[in-house]
Amino acid sequence: MVSIKDISIRCGVSVATVSKALNDHSDIGQITKENIRKVAKEMGYLPNSFARALKTNRTYNLGVLFMDEAQSGLTHEYFNNVLNSFKVEAEKKGYDITFINKYMGQKTMSYYEHSKYRGVDGVVIACIDFSDPDVIELIRGDLPVVTIDHVFDNRTAITSDNVKGMRDLITYIYEMGHTKIAYIHGADSSVTQNRVGSYYKTLGELGIEVPDEYVVSGIYHDPDTTVKLTKKLLALKDRPTCIIFPDDFSCIGGINAIKENGLRIPEDISVAGYDGILLSQVLDPKITTLQQNTKALGRSAAEKLIALIENPKATIIERVVVEGKVLAGNSVKNLNHK
Repeated sequence: MVSIKDISIRCGVSVATVSKALNDHSDIGQITKENIRKVAKEMGYLPNSFARALKTNRTYNLGVLFMDEAQSGLTHEYFNNVLNSFKVEAEKKGYDITFINKYMGQKTMSYYEHSKYRGVDGVVIACIDFSDPDVIELIRGDLPVVTIDHVFDNRTAITSDNVKGMRDLITYIYEMGHTKIAYIHGADSSVTQNRVGSYYKTLGELGIEVPDEYVVSGIYHDPDTTVKLTKKLLALKDRPTCIIFPDDFSCIGGINAIKENGLRIPEDISVAGYDGILLSQVLDPKITTLQQNTKALGRSAAEKLIALIENPKATIIERVVVEGKVLAGNSVKNLNHK
């Protein structure tokens, strides 16, 4: 393996000069710096991550804690897109990614213990049970942490604007002539609370009273559960004209239930999703949905976490709110033109 000393001998300069050149110090001339880097590349030099860790007291490794209720892992397109954006931004800044879990072979450890075992510099937490004692332990620990789609008092959070997102989606559906709008929402969380609250508030401002049976508790990213709940809504005597689903993937279950009942979308009943994943826009009809800005969410999470790691004395607890946009699709019928 090529060392800095080998490069110094080839270039005829000191080890310190090579080190400064490779680390882009300003007290080395540009010509000298470029020559040293050229020689290092020709010799196949690769920096030693362990040596860098000893020197900087950092591993340049970020932990990712991600687990959803449906156990869908990285097949969860929305969070996969968020985490991919996080990964791209982290790698731009020279960081690697490690997934955090509770298991190391046959050994069980907490999320905090695993984070320490892996030596990560900080952790991003996404789509997790934030009431889990192990998550609370990690949040209260000494590692820099950024959360996605959940807010703690003492941690920086990156969230979608779920209040505005739901308001915009309902406003669009209302402007298409709908007043009987049902909502199958996801499991209890801050995201769900904000969306449900915005649902009721927006419809109330529009002068629409919501029957209790129009609002049903479901599970995110779970089409099977959505099938059962959709059938209940379809069986109501005063059936809704539009159903909003917890997310685009769950919406597929609702679509299947509607088709099983011999109904057409949007001719007989309208549907809307949430997230704006690619799948929603390749189905027939295209799903009307609220597209969340996954690139901005992941990028912001990486930027804020790395800032906490690299400049801890300037730590500021922030709430970064990222707006989405309505994708009109073709799954909501225009009732204004009969």
